[in-house]
Amino acid sequence: MGATEFEYRVLGPLEVLYGGSPVAVRAGKQRALLASLLVDANQVVPRDTLIARLWDEPPDGARNALQNYVLRLRRTLSRASADTSPGGPEGPIRTCTDGYLIDVPGDALDLHRFDALAVRARAAKTAGATERASALLGEALALWRGEPLSDVPSELLRLEAVPALNERRLSAWERYTDADMELGRHADVLPRLRELTAAHPLQERFWAQRMLALYRSGRQGEALDCYSVISTLLLEELGVDPGAELWQLHQRMLTADPSLSAPTSSREAREARAEGNLPAETTTFVGRESMLRTTQKLLDSARLVTLTGPGGVGKTRLALRAAAEASWAFPHGAWLADLAPLTEPRLLERAVAEALGVRDHSQGPGTAVLVEHLRDRRLLLVLDNCEHVAEAAGQLLAVLMRAAPGLRVLATSRQGLRVAGEYLLPVPPLAVPRDRGAPAALTRCEAARLLADRARACAPHFRITGRNQEAVGRLCRRLEGIPLAIELAAVRLGTLSAEEILERLDDRFQLLSGAGAPTGARHQRTLRGVVDWSHDLCDEREQRLWARVSVFSGGFGLAAAEAVCPGQDTRREDVMDVLAALVHKSVLTVDTTGPRARYRILETLRQYGQDRLQELGQDVELRRRHCAYYADLAARAAAQWCGPDEETWLARLRLESANLRAALDFCVTGKGDATAGLEIAADLTRTRHWFFRSSLGEGRHWLTRALELAPDAPAPLRAGGLALAAWIALCQGDQPAAEEFQTRAMALGRDIADGPALGVLSHMEGALAFLARGDVRAIALLARARGHFRAGGQVGDAHMATMLWAMAAAFLGEKEPALTAGREYMAEADAHGAGWARTWGLWVMGLAELRHGDARRAADLFRDALRRQWAIGDRWGPVWGVESMAWAAATTGDHGRAARLIGAASRLRRTTGVALTGLRPFHDAHTEVERSVRRTLGEQAYTAAFAEGAETQDTMRLALGETATR
Repeated sequence: MGATEFEYRVLGPLEVLYGGSPVAVRAGKQRALLASLLVDANQVVPRDTLIARLWDEPPDGARNALQNYVLRLRRTLSRASADTSPGGPEGPIRTCTDGYLIDVPGDALDLHRFDALAVRARAAKTAGATERASALLGEALALWRGEPLSDVPSELLRLEAVPALNERRLSAWERYTDADMELGRHADVLPRLRELTAAHPLQERFWAQRMLALYRSGRQGEALDCYSVISTLLLEELGVDPGAELWQLHQRMLTADPSLSAPTSSREAREARAEGNLPAETTTFVGRESMLRTTQKLLDSARLVTLTGPGGVGKTRLALRAAAEASWAFPHGAWLADLAPLTEPRLLERAVAEALGVRDHSQGPGTAVLVEHLRDRRLLLVLDNCEHVAEAAGQLLAVLMRAAPGLRVLATSRQGLRVAGEYLLPVPPLAVPRDRGAPAALTRCEAARLLADRARACAPHFRITGRNQEAVGRLCRRLEGIPLAIELAAVRLGTLSAEEILERLDDRFQLLSGAGAPTGARHQRTLRGVVDWSHDLCDEREQRLWARVSVFSGGFGLAAAEAVCPGQDTRREDVMDVLAALVHKSVLTVDTTGPRARYRILETLRQYGQDRLQELGQDVELRRRHCAYYADLAARAAAQWCGPDEETWLARLRLESANLRAALDFCVTGKGDATAGLEIAADLTRTRHWFFRSSLGEGRHWLTRALELAPDAPAPLRAGGLALAAWIALCQGDQPAAEEFQTRAMALGRDIADGPALGVLSHMEGALAFLARGDVRAIALLARARGHFRAGGQVGDAHMATMLWAMAAAFLGEKEPALTAGREYMAEADAHGAGWARTWGLWVMGLAELRHGDARRAADLFRDALRRQWAIGDRWGPVWGVESMAWAAATTGDHGRAARLIGAASRLRRTTGVALTGLRPFHDAHTEVERSVRRTLGEQAYTAAFAEGAETQDTMRLALGETATR
């Protein structure tokens, strides 16, 4: 289970985690639904079964209600996984013909892990590895946190599922105790058995174990007393005598049967003396529970498992822990061969032989000696740090594995060894905190747990508290969950606060230099040493491409790399192969789950690449190419705005937001071209990128900054940029700034006879008349702007003018023209096949219906628009969708719901930085509805309902849910 997957827990109160962070599933019915799916995970649960588990007495329309709860649960899970598309992918919950199914991969469910550990314990016991069986059963029982599903409101689950789960737990306790007693731990198990017989007084097996443990501890009288107690209990409670096992044990005790003595532990002594040279751990093993289980499972089935990943990610530590826990299965032990000091690949065989304790004084290759030693042995070989001798290691292992069928190999390398049958297991960084959270929640995150644990050694007084929790979370995110970086940062906590480390982290290679860190090879104990080692393993072309891709931020695609990164040594057509080599060597990672491959580089490796790029003297040139590529991307998006690819462009621009920001930053702060920056900012505004991402403030910043730095830009571009800045300021409710920007734009526009800027100026003139002044003349002005855009072939801009024109007609015009304008706008959106535009067409049509037609139809249209906007990830539209649904609720007499929606809309405006005061038609409509609702409900009821809406954690559920008042 990776750091970006769900984890579910049912062996106690129901819990859900994503990336190590808790996911709140608060609603009782959602918890019951999730639990009902999890107890039958990966199987279709019929609808009737789910209904019976959710309701003791199913209501009318139970199937529709169930469907609604499934939708809500999907939204809850999608928010946690950053998939905010309720109408998009189903996430882990799938709809099937006969019911629903939850996909639970691997060991993501604690119940599955419990069962798997129990099975492995049984296998270990059968193989005579009682010590290992005891450890596995102890690990399995540690997964239990209390009564299963204790907080889930489902009577049927309590009657059917919970008893079955408890039976599995009791069986594990029996086997765990048997194993410990076989190991001679009779006194150790007595406290446990006292608790078990108290909690389960009629379980004869626990009483038998308790009697035997007492007997073997020399407490024969107490053992016989136990028999009297259980005999009385059974007679009083059930009217029966003890069973045959208990009776026979009692008789044998009375006769002092010699076979009751503790068994000899010669076999366990042999296990304890198992061969091997694995080093003892000197620090605690933190996190990686899921990766450890995955590694152990692979070792059960694959003969060669190679842990791959960038330097410092924790491959060696994971391999050593996995090998130690698997060593019981290898009669000839687990052996470590650390290849890091090896500089000559031809000496590889001798290095491995030395690690295995094989004496080889021959003159020839050591392969034959190794084969002879391993041929009849069953052992685990840990081959650590293979990357610099990967080819030689692969060749050696191919020979050894063919000749020695009992050999298993666990290797660590920054690249695969390319051996037949090799299983590559990428080791990701530790899970980092996703956002703010309480200290208790933060310390459940792997990266924060490691930081706190290691800090205790050098900063004994360090604790994660409410004061420093945000800084600790940011530090873990900036260090990207890389264990080496976190451990080095923990050393610095002895002399610096978390906040001070963050301030100095831009020079992380100097800060995390290993001062005070444990001793060892420098390439293993300093961040720069680790990355230098990776760099040296790359050939010259790979090193240069590593440096060049460092200009990207937040990932990049193949097309971007082919456009930006070619050089004299790397042709465009070679880029793909060199990228593949960097992925193979763990410098880059690649995600191929989407329609286009997406490459990423850890920030630590990116900073290193930037340093190299500067040394090569190519940083400015590469940033110019990067800027040109993303300027072209923004221009193409603007040119194709309002068409069938509209949603695709919105998603792509959002995906590339970090690169677009980097390009803009280069234009206004580096050696770039501020005019190019103005063009990018203007094109992104025309595509409504800032609106879609709910980042109007950022869009305004880039426009105004570029305008300041490009006073000599062409007048049409400057006029258009000023008008777009005015549009953003107006949408923020900042009327004075909008007026000032528009005045400056109009002054420049006097000399512009035609062209795109003329339409922008006309559009802003109409927008100000409509939104700032509520002037009916805005309808004609916007119609004129629409004509200018159409004449210039600016389809997207023309569509936006049409939207505002139809909106102005609804607010300021008469009934028939308003309804006609709404229908015309809808028809235009449909004709263009533009998904985002259609959502606004529905909204505008709803507005026309609300003010001039059928309020109930208006509510349906608003709801449809809101659902579609949320499904495509729009964060601007819902600000107005929720507000307008409050208007519709008030108009149809549902005043309680209206008040809650007003509160929810207020919260959305705060988070997006929008003020109604500068948007007169919206402000007037809001004020009128608010007064009406307040007057109808009364001040106290209105305030309570408003607060409920403002505090809701699920605004979309409130807005899209049932419309009935509470």
